[in-house]
Amino acid sequence: MVDVIYKDLGVIDYKEAWDLQEEIFAKTIATKIARRNGETEEPTKNYVFFCQHPHVYTLGKSGKESHLLLNNKALETHQATYYKINRGGDITYHGPGQLVVYPILDLDYFFSDIHRYLRYLEEAVIATIAEYGVKGERFDGLTGVWIEPNTPRERKICAMGVKCSRWVTMHGIGFNVNSDLSYFNHIIPCGIQDKSVTSLQQELGRELDFEEVSAILKDKLALQFDMNYVNE
Repeated sequence: MVDVIYKDLGVIDYKEAWDLQEEIFAKTIATKIARRNGETEEPTKNYVFFCQHPHVYTLGKSGKESHLLLNNKALETHQATYYKINRGGDITYHGPGQLVVYPILDLDYFFSDIHRYLRYLEEAVIATIAEYGVKGERFDGLTGVWIEPNTPRERKICAMGVKCSRWVTMHGIGFNVNSDLSYFNHIIPCGIQDKSVTSLQQELGRELDFEEVSAILKDKLALQFDMNYVNE
């Protein structure tokens, strides 16, 4: 079992959370290099951050700016911000009611397989929504968690985009719990034009207890990755 520092950042500005990730990510990689060179015996630390963001659109390295359908003035009207960032994937939306999870993990403690890492993240979300009687599935060739894939009603409930260097991860998942799905109308989500987006609220027809959902996902992640949450 691996000790992992858990923090709930609450509602936090996207750039502030990104800067925090970058700082820890860089320090973790520097520590790994120093250990490899025999310059330190300090172990790396592992983190999992839970949070929500104010309305924001983020574009991954492989995305197209044309997938954002709002200009600067329209972004202001919708009280949303926009960032080009260094994760994989295309464009996505984060906002109130969406549970965002940022694992900053040294996968040397777990397994050196980024595809397995993504599948484990997906499995934790699938197990979480199963607690509410919602069946989540994978979609061949696409990351994230889907409902009724390969049907005319296929829809995405959780998006993923990660960065990994020297087996250290950052960025993570956006899980739509009580999200305002109208904000997805202003982008081509993940660059996919012909598939819709959903939320746990929409699937169940009621608003969810956000803290309850967060607690369940926290436990599912710990079980999936064999993690033990600790304070820093």
